[in-house]
Amino acid sequence: MPAQPARRDSLALGMVAGEASGDVLAAALLAGLGGQVGRMHAAGIGGPSMRAQGFEAWWTIDALSVNGYLEVLREYPRLRRMRNALRERLLQWRPDVFVGVDAPDFNLDLERALRSRGLRVVHFIGPSIWAWRRERIRRIAASVDRILLLFPFEQKLYHDAGIDAVYVGHPLADVIPFDVDAGEARRALGLPADAPVVALLPGSRPAEIEHLAAPFLATAAWLHARRPDLRFVLPAASDAGFERLKLIAARARLPTTMPLTIVRGRAHDSLAAAEAVLVASGTATLEAALFRRPMVIAYRMSAVSYRIMRPMALLPWIGLPNVLAERFVVPEFLQNDVQPEAMGRALLRQLDDAAHRASIVEIFSQMHETLRRGCALRAAQAVLEVADDRALA
Repeated sequence: MPAQPARRDSLALGMVAGEASGDVLAAALLAGLGGQVGRMHAAGIGGPSMRAQGFEAWWTIDALSVNGYLEVLREYPRLRRMRNALRERLLQWRPDVFVGVDAPDFNLDLERALRSRGLRVVHFIGPSIWAWRRERIRRIAASVDRILLLFPFEQKLYHDAGIDAVYVGHPLADVIPFDVDAGEARRALGLPADAPVVALLPGSRPAEIEHLAAPFLATAAWLHARRPDLRFVLPAASDAGFERLKLIAARARLPTTMPLTIVRGRAHDSLAAAEAVLVASGTATLEAALFRRPMVIAYRMSAVSYRIMRPMALLPWIGLPNVLAERFVVPEFLQNDVQPEAMGRALLRQLDDAAHRASIVEIFSQMHETLRRGCALRAAQAVLEVADDRALA
C-alpha cells in the first residue's frame, strides 16, 4: 500500500462517472477520500451512490449511458456539447484534481484537454486495452498523470508504456462478503427458502435491456418447462428499467405458471439468493463471481456495432471472470448465439452437476481473495498524492 499522505484540510475534486458501475466505484473513492480530507467539494457528472457521498451532480450518469457504435454516433452531438460545457466549467473552477471514472470515450478527451491546461488528472479503471483497441494506450499516456487499476495483470502493460499506474484492487471485492446468507436474501425478495433460484441480469443500459431482456426471459421459460421448481428473479437497475422490464415481460407471453419476480434494484440480493445466474457481460459478471455464483454470460448489440468491434478483440473472452482466469470458466454466448435453448442447457449443467459447480466456486473464491485489497483507501491515497504534487508544483 502506498505511504499515507498527510491529511488535507480541504480538497476540490472534479469527477465524471458514466454508468451505474462507475457510480459505485466513484462512491467508494469518495468514501475513502472522506476519511483523509477535512472538507471536500466534489462535483461533475455522477449518480445516486456518489450523491449519497455528498457529490454535486451537474449532470446525472443517465446522460452518458450509451453503448455501441451506432448508439454513440446518434448521441454524439449532444455528448460533445455536454463535454465542452463541462470542460469550460471545470477550467473555470480549477479543482485540485480531476478523476475520470471509466467512460473512456468521453473521459479521455476531456482529461487531455484539462491536463493541457494545467489540471492534474487521474483516471480510475484502466480501459480494457488488454482486450481490444490496444493503440488507445498512447492516448491514455497523453491524457492522465496517473491511472488506477482494478486488476493486477494490468499494471505491467501500463508501466511498460511509461504510464504511472497503481493497482488498488476492486471495491466490490471489499464490500461483497466471503460468505452470504442465501436464505436471508430470499426472504428479502419474498422468495421461498427451499426453491432453487435463477437470477436474470440483462444489463442496466437501455440498449442492453432491449437486446437481452427478451432472450433472457425466453431462456427462463425454456428452463421452466423442464424444471418447474425453479424460481426466477429479475432486478432492474433503475425505475425506468423496472418499467421497461415489466413491459417486455408482459409482451413475452410467458407461461402463467412461471414464477418470475421483477424488483427495483436489489441486484446483490438477487445474486445472493441464486443458484445460477444468466448475466450480460460487464461488471455484473464480476459481482456474480464475487458471490461465487455459477453463471452463463451473454451479450448482444446492433449488428453494425458488432461488425465494427469484433475485429478489434484481442482476447477470446469477454466476461471478466473468464478474462481474470484466462480461460472459459463459464460459457459465453454472443450475438446470434444468444439462444434460449443453448443458454438454458448451460444453466442446467451448472444447476445439476455438483462437481462442475464446485470447481467454479473454488476459482471464484480465489479470485475474491486476489481482488480484496482495501480499494477505497488505496485509491484515495493515490488521488491525494497527485493532488499534493499539484500543490507543490
